[in-house]
Amino acid sequence: MSKRLRSGFTTGACAAAAAKAAACLLLGEPAPSEVTIPFPDGSRRGFAIASCALAHGEARAAVRKDAGDDPDVTNGARICATVSFPRPGVDHSNCVATGNLLLCRGEGVGLVTKPGLAVAVGEPAINPVPRRMIAEAVAEVTSLALTVTIAVDGGELLAEKTLNRRLGVIGGLSILGTTGIVRPISADAWTATIKASLDVAREAGLSEVVLSTGRTSEKGAQKHLALPEEAYAMMGDYLHFSLCEAAARGFATIHLATMWAKALKAALRIPQTHVRHGALEVADGAALLQRLGADWPLLGRLQAANTAREMYGHLEEAGRDDLISAVCALAAEYGREVSGREVRVLLIDHQARLLAHV
Repeated sequence: MSKRLRSGFTTGACAAAAAKAAACLLLGEPAPSEVTIPFPDGSRRGFAIASCALAHGEARAAVRKDAGDDPDVTNGARICATVSFPRPGVDHSNCVATGNLLLCRGEGVGLVTKPGLAVAVGEPAINPVPRRMIAEAVAEVTSLALTVTIAVDGGELLAEKTLNRRLGVIGGLSILGTTGIVRPISADAWTATIKASLDVAREAGLSEVVLSTGRTSEKGAQKHLALPEEAYAMMGDYLHFSLCEAAARGFATIHLATMWAKALKAALRIPQTHVRHGALEVADGAALLQRLGADWPLLGRLQAANTAREMYGHLEEAGRDDLISAVCALAAEYGREVSGREVRVLLIDHQARLLAHV
């Protein structure tokens, strides 16, 4: 029996808990070791407070993020909140009003610099639901006007492992979450990132977008296409979803940057290319290649192959570039039928080299 994966908390939920703990201390309560806060679904969850201290009229608290079993770059990071009473003459250029709070970005939290995201250009990269969660958590302590500064220890370095810079979030991480809960290997996280990337490309006024299956295929496309960085959206395994979202935003041309196994799945009209959802039976791939013109003895080697990559090796050894191009053409045809847009396929190898462009 497989182990059930453990859920965790979003950076937004951790920020809200830290803000409530700091507000408690600022308002004269003892430094809490834990707090409970309301969640968007009406439930309440408890958080351990890693630290909470008062100095120079400011209370600062931290929550160490537990992302459960999700491979999140922020897992274990300290999400901090500093709460104080408003002070005249203080620079609030990195702040935004949220209810009775002035919500500010501290060290390790990004600034939005491109349109198309959930918050406006020039505002802290603290998304709408986390803003509300922070305001509601603090409101359980006081209705007084307060300044709340959210920070992430080491956030600027952690942001280098994300797509933030391309999306126009500079200087740190985004404080995210729509439910407060991180569900392991969440499809919601992937699809939200895809939609955000496409929104940024649309707001940049682009007519073409590149959907890549991963960093290597994206790198290969970048070597070949003269398009700005905003044109690139990493779709992972979400082929059908990404094609539909790109079409909904009106892009005239969609480039699919993919490696062979996923190109073959697209040619077989498999909408979700992860192995769990779109298992590629070698027999299906061999049958397709037979219809496209593979004959003996090549067909026998294809049928005996263990993986799609091994099949590609047999095609390459046989000099059957025509079959490779035919598979890419079928993948492009599938993309056009799903999206109603012009679709071009770039076949990339594991060294980010362009193998075919159909």
